[in-house]
Amino acid sequence: MKAEMINPFLESARSVIEQVVQVCPSTGNLGIKDVVPAQDHIWIQIDMSGHFSGMVVFGLQENVALRIVSAMMGGFVLTEMDEMGQSAISELGNMISGNASTILSNQGIIVDITPPRIIKTGQNDLPTRKALCIPLLMEGIGELDIQVMVS
Repeated sequence: MKAEMINPFLESARSVIEQVVQVCPSTGNLGIKDVVPAQDHIWIQIDMSGHFSGMVVFGLQENVALRIVSAMMGGFVLTEMDEMGQSAISELGNMISGNASTILSNQGIIVDITPPRIIKTGQNDLPTRKALCIPLLMEGIGELDIQVMVS
């Protein structure tokens, strides 16, 4: 797995978060880790095919997702991840992945993405795999992990 594969997703995530959440995220350390379901977490999974196949998974604690969705909704505070909240956080993943696929296309790499799928703690649909991972740190909100698994 090449480290440069995560760069379009990182660039896109930073841009989208700045626009819709009104926060300038900083970048944590790049690493390889096992993607394992954790308590009180939500994952946004987007499958990819084309020049390479795999998936990108955006992982975040549920309370971080609630803060992001509240910011996306102009400060309307959500206290639980209901259908509207899941739709909003799903759309965030869709926007990031769509922009990343455009960046890749501009580099001559064609990638098709699927609609986002929300996976919550307790659902074992997320395969345990090694992923190239980089966290985005959002002051006052929390952390969003970008996990890319491609072959």
